[in-house]
Amino acid sequence: MTTETTGTADQATLFGPDSQFSGFFDDPRWALAMIRATVLEAAHPQVGAALADNSTFVTHPWRRLRNTFLSMRRMFAADPAEREREAARLNRLHARMSGSDSRGRAYDAMDRATRAWVVATLFESAVTMCRLSGQPLDQDTMERMYAEFRTFLAALDGDAAELPEDLYDFWRYFDRVVGNELENTEAARVILYRLFDHLPAPALLDGAPTLWAAGRAVVGPLLGAITVASLPEPYRRRAGLPEMPGAETLMQGAYLAAGLTRFLPAGWINAESIIEALSLSPDSDDPRARTVAALRARMKRASALLRLLTPLGGDANFEPAPSRGTDGNRRSAEEFFRRVLDQTGDGHLDWPDLAAMARELSTRLDLDEPEETRLYDAFAAWWRELQAALDTDGDGRVSAEEYAAAVPSLAGPALIRVAEVLFDATDKDGNGSIDADEYRTLFRTAFHRDLTTTDGAYGKSSFVGDYLSFMAGRRTGTPYDPLLADA
Repeated sequence: MTTETTGTADQATLFGPDSQFSGFFDDPRWALAMIRATVLEAAHPQVGAALADNSTFVTHPWRRLRNTFLSMRRMFAADPAEREREAARLNRLHARMSGSDSRGRAYDAMDRATRAWVVATLFESAVTMCRLSGQPLDQDTMERMYAEFRTFLAALDGDAAELPEDLYDFWRYFDRVVGNELENTEAARVILYRLFDHLPAPALLDGAPTLWAAGRAVVGPLLGAITVASLPEPYRRRAGLPEMPGAETLMQGAYLAAGLTRFLPAGWINAESIIEALSLSPDSDDPRARTVAALRARMKRASALLRLLTPLGGDANFEPAPSRGTDGNRRSAEEFFRRVLDQTGDGHLDWPDLAAMARELSTRLDLDEPEETRLYDAFAAWWRELQAALDTDGDGRVSAEEYAAAVPSLAGPALIRVAEVLFDATDKDGNGSIDADEYRTLFRTAFHRDLTTTDGAYGKSSFVGDYLSFMAGRRTGTPYDPLLADA
């Protein structure tokens, strides 16, 4: 059966709540399948290099999870305008990612064959998760879902020519890429062996480090073993991935257990609500915040009890409390560099870190193309300013030591321009000031929290001053903390 998706497919049925793929959004099995698909993506040399240079998935995995989930929701929405807007945003984002890997090979996030591979891993992992959970897809359902994914690719690239039209040819294509092109890339190794071991706590468990570390110490290696066991055997062999004894049985059991959730009443599991609850600020006036606050209190008590009953509290793998300055209200330069500036987690500040900040702001504020371009240009100017002022050894990047030695240089004219662009994006009516409603909208949209504001206007100078106090003054507890410093 041919799955033609350009011009003849009924997109109204391939997208929206009735699509086959949309049914996976609230399926717990999809969490396992997404990890697997991400490893297969990262194993592609081009994708792996782009992730290593530009992604924040190591330092801010929960933020990345939320953004990815919302993007997929938009791309499979029933409204064509919403899909087109999201596709345009993704294309602008990817167009800014290019470079070369550690072996000097060029990569480009807009490469059509590479983008097709990303879509292919999502489809193949969805099929595999159904098979491993004892609910294999029949041929008709599989072909319909393949048509959905080809239409998804066409929405991004204009057509789906890089993926075979016929499902039978797809499997030959998939086996060829796995056997001939995938590598044991640094990004794939990080996902399998570092991400789970160092995964920061989500906001819900931020106050219970002992409990989080204990759970992570157990679940992390298990997830790694399950993922490795589920990867195609030719890639495991070629990459030399070690397989834990009993991992195959463990993997089968995990998928089967996740598949049992199909017996739960409809609506009991809502992925979007779960993701929001994990990252919801306890001081928000969101109705769910009270529940989250109660859960956090219980988690803290459980964490304290665990420290009393076990020796885990002194384990070297547990993260210490964030360091503070002498006045108790200023975060240390080291903490600020790690949590805010070093977005990619490589220990240095360079353009990909500032580009990640611009990308996050653009995503949260849902900026259109002109506003997004202005924001990126402002961040690019700030990077040139920082590089000239802080890069004392001339290696093209700024180390934590170089940053700490010249902290005041952060608040130069270019950073002020970044704040002014954000102000203009918030000042929807263009009257030169932000009223209470605009200010609340900013924080509801970008920070997922609410602030108590007066009915007075908030001028540009005050807005810029507050933003600079966060980006340069390094004061804790500013209203901007949840934007760039959360995980």
